[in-house]
Formats: sequence, C-alpha cells, structure tokens
Amino acid sequence: MKVVLFLVLFFLQVSTAWGLSPEQWFQEGNQFSSTRQFEKAVEAYEKSIAGNALSPVAHYNLGIAYKNLNQLDKAATSLEKSVELEPVNMDARITLGNVYNLQERWADAIGQLNIVVHRKKDDAEAHGNLGWAYYNYKEGPPFKKVVILNLARAVDLFKEQNQLQAAEATQKILEEARNKFGDLLIQ
Repeated sequence: MKVVLFLVLFFLQVSTAWGLSPEQWFQEGNQFSSTRQFEKAVEAYEKSIAGNALSPVAHYNLGIAYKNLNQLDKAATSLEKSVELEPVNMDARITLGNVYNLQERWADAIGQLNIVVHRKKDDAEAHGNLGWAYYNYKEGPPFKKVVILNLARAVDLFKEQNQLQAAEATQKILEEARNKFGDLLIQ
C-alpha cells in the first residue's frame, strides 16, 4: 500500500513538473477564448503548439485569438500555418481571407476566398468577403461583375440563413458597388 501511495504521489509530482500536455494546453486556450481572455488563450495555444507543432487546429485557434487581439500579422502567420498543414480546411481559409481583407491584402484575400466559394458554394461569409476584396482590388481591371455577383449571392444566402443584419450590411455594399460600376445585368 505504501508503495502504491508513493508511486501515485511520484507521478503527480512528475506530471505537475512536466506541465500540461499539448491537448490540455489546447483545451485551456479554448476555455480562455470562450471567456474572451485572448491574451491567455494565445499563451495556452502557443504552449500547445510547442508540444505539437503539426496541429492545424491549434494554429487556427491561435490565429483567431490573435485576430481578436487585432494582431493581424501574427493572426495571418498562424492561419497560414494552419492552411499549410490542412489545406482542405475551408474555415481556416475563410478566416485567413478575412484577415487579409483587414490588412488590405486584397489579392491574397481573393486567392483564399476564391477557393472557398468554389468548394462551399453556399457560404455567405465567403461570398461577401470575396466581393469586398474584389471591390477594393486595384492591381488589375475592376472585376465589376464578380463584385456584384458575389455580393448579391452573399445577400441572398444571408437572407436564406436568416442572418438579416449581415444581409442588410452586405446589401449596402452591393448598392454602393452598383452605384460605382453602373447597373450591370448578370444573366
């Protein structure tokens, strides 16, 4: 009995000395994020990644925490790593595209969001953000029809999903685009 008690105490001390596992740090980060304690969430996710650098979801959640802290360069770097590790994760691509939009990196946003709208055709957020990126893109010709098409699709999808506030906000941008580009008929 004394041996068992000794071993239990020994393993408790060793596990405390070694700290939490990457999964436990990840869960801690999630708990901090859920209570909007993003600085603490960043620390926990970074510790999780230190123990398991190949976890795309840890990089993704770290990117979201940085985005919430308005540390957009760090958010982009974390989200880029998440996409690198798991290229089929459309949520990571949408979030990365949104961060690029916030950074006014229009071409990069277009690259990520185009992938999403072609794989998730009913994603209102992706269509809206893609329309916004094209609307602001100045490096090439104005993609007038693409802007209006994506914004109009986003409005319709937001309405279908009963996200009326998002539909209304996107409708305002769509009207602005139509005023700027003229009333383009999309057949």
